[in-house]
Amino acid sequence: MYALIDATSFYASAEKVFDLSIRKRPVVVLSNNDGCIVAASPEVKKLGVPKFEPYFKLKPILDKHNVVIRSSNYELYADLSDKMMAVINRFSDQHYVYSIDESFLKFDGYSDLVSSWYEYGHLIRRTVWRKTKLPVGVGFGPTPTLAKAANHAAKKFVGATGVAVIDSEKSRKQILANMAVSDIWGVGRRLTKQLKLFGIESALDLAKQNPKMMRKQFSVVLERTISELNGISCLSWDDVKQRKKEVFSTRSFGERVENPFALKASLVTHCSIVAKKLRKQGSLTKRLIIFAHSSPHEDNYYKRSFIQKLAVPSNDSMVFAKQVDLVFSQLFQPGVRYYKAGIGAIELEDDMHQQIDMFNVSDDKPELMQCLDTINKRYGSSSLRIGTELQSNQWQMKRDWLSRRYTTRWPEIPLIKCQ
Repeated sequence: MYALIDATSFYASAEKVFDLSIRKRPVVVLSNNDGCIVAASPEVKKLGVPKFEPYFKLKPILDKHNVVIRSSNYELYADLSDKMMAVINRFSDQHYVYSIDESFLKFDGYSDLVSSWYEYGHLIRRTVWRKTKLPVGVGFGPTPTLAKAANHAAKKFVGATGVAVIDSEKSRKQILANMAVSDIWGVGRRLTKQLKLFGIESALDLAKQNPKMMRKQFSVVLERTISELNGISCLSWDDVKQRKKEVFSTRSFGERVENPFALKASLVTHCSIVAKKLRKQGSLTKRLIIFAHSSPHEDNYYKRSFIQKLAVPSNDSMVFAKQVDLVFSQLFQPGVRYYKAGIGAIELEDDMHQQIDMFNVSDDKPELMQCLDTINKRYGSSSLRIGTELQSNQWQMKRDWLSRRYTTRWPEIPLIKCQ
């Protein structure tokens, strides 16, 4: 048996954890530079407010219903995610974190230990709420895909209680029959349109298809999805959570940037972000893409990009920062109002199976990078940074409704007044 546990409207729920004044109020969280709505609490969803729409378009209706607005507080979300995953980890000896708000549990030999999966799911929900004040949904199924389907039913179906179990042919067909094909894990918009041309509207419709025929028509991934929907587990954890083949960090600026120190600080910060992501997934990169451009909506649009080949594949923040130094004089153009900049790592390889170069020595300092990651994880993101990142904060994104970083910044920890 597998379980999929995920937080309900994670970003919005995280904003309510330490702020009791908004615990029962509608909340939306905005994207970088307070652009679009990326998360909405259940109260907002009932108002019919769509996600991924620009905030300025929806401001009238949000104001009308007294909706709380928050800027993305990534430090808070990451820390609460770690706490939530630590609690979930207690309930099985096999735990796989899938994303910041989702994780799988795999249960081998638990049949005699768990008398009711439904009750066990509610125990997980109660424990996570008691320890973190984050609401979660729990779905159980004989395959990861069916566990994901059960999780969907636990939150979306009429009369849902936060827990759903697929443990019989009846429950499998009942849940799949009430799921749109677009709600199946791994089925995107384009594939949904193609499947509907074949008359496949529900998850059960897809489950009834011949896997081999669908593989010829579409892909091996869809063949495996169909098998999983029929209770045949064929996804390994490497399939569930694959390493990214490319890693990028890009961001538009809160205000147009014309200062070279600000532009360079932003690029080096993106280097640190990309390098950290590579180290986390155990990858090295052979090439870096470094770019910056003005707004395409302004006159005299300007864009420059460089692809830097590394003599030795790397995931070291300092090595990446040196590549920025090499091209910056060509990248920066005085008088240009820069709108966006970023770094991309392409041609990735596994750091455990690296081909050593006899003629080039690596400049990586893995011990230093491990120290940097450990300190930043313990004391908060960016507690320790490359000096160039501190040259200017002019490029920082706009976050007018940023809540306090309660768990990662000493000046912002919650205060309790005892009388």
